[in-house]
Amino acid sequence: MQIYGVEAIIRGISHFVFIYLAFWSVQSLNYEKWFKKAPVGQIRAFLLLLAICLGFISSHAMWEIFNLFSNFAYSMINN
Repeated sequence: MQIYGVEAIIRGISHFVFIYLAFWSVQSLNYEKWFKKAPVGQIRAFLLLLAICLGFISSHAMWEIFNLFSNFAYSMINN
């Protein structure tokens, strides 16, 4: 499915918001015991990639649920 216009902008903003929320949440983890002697730069890069993955997956799941409900509502109205 192709996305045009305003919905594409809203999806992009949604992805960035969820990535920010995931990064904010990941920072509260006690990750010092996971990484004993890893350099700080590698730990930060890992946490950033983890936040991007979690944020994108969360945002995508939210949009899929939204699409399921909108398709359900469309099918109920047009039948």
